[in-house]
Amino acid sequence: MPKATLAIASKNYGSWSLRGWLLCKMAGLEFDEVMGSSDDPSTRAELLLLSPSFLVPCLTHDGVKIWDTLAIAEYLSELYPSAGLFPKERGARARCRSISGEMHSGFSHLRSALPMNLKAHYPGFKVWAGAQADVDRIAAIWRECLAESGGPFLFGAKPCVADAMFAPVCTRFATYDVKLDAAGAGYCKTIMALPQMQEWIEAAKTEPEELEELDVEF
Repeated sequence: MPKATLAIASKNYGSWSLRGWLLCKMAGLEFDEVMGSSDDPSTRAELLLLSPSFLVPCLTHDGVKIWDTLAIAEYLSELYPSAGLFPKERGARARCRSISGEMHSGFSHLRSALPMNLKAHYPGFKVWAGAQADVDRIAAIWRECLAESGGPFLFGAKPCVADAMFAPVCTRFATYDVKLDAAGAGYCKTIMALPQMQEWIEAAKTEPEELEELDVEF
């Protein structure tokens, strides 16, 4: 039986839960999922962006609890060094941590204006100026990383921590029909085609509608 559990929120709305889940999958960790109820304060804090500190996803492994996504990434990297969650080269590794940290703490306009909603699709959605600045910054990060690494992932041939951190952004761009340059569009297509992403998306489609606050008609 798995020695680990991962507490997550909704698969349709839970961007941080997706990041933690992807990291566990990338590492090759065997784990059981524990789905939080929408009535649970920690779950609602993540889904409704009501707190700067979320308690989901929360990884429990060998009696250790880790609830910060970047801490989960570091823990799994130490546990499974051969998984290559961080790039081998020192400079690339530092850059990976930098852009992952930027995603972790920034882009608040994007988060509030384009909440994750895998079941929805809004063709021709108008992205307001504040959120567009976040979109432009993310597109620049992707262009620079892909040009440096050669792709198809941000740091080369296989996905790493940075790709897990930006994966929910790819779903947002698809949901809200965000226009991207060729590099960004190609990167989103690569991420969305990952078997792990397809598994998550298929599970999201089967979820009951529980949070009316997040199903806003734009």
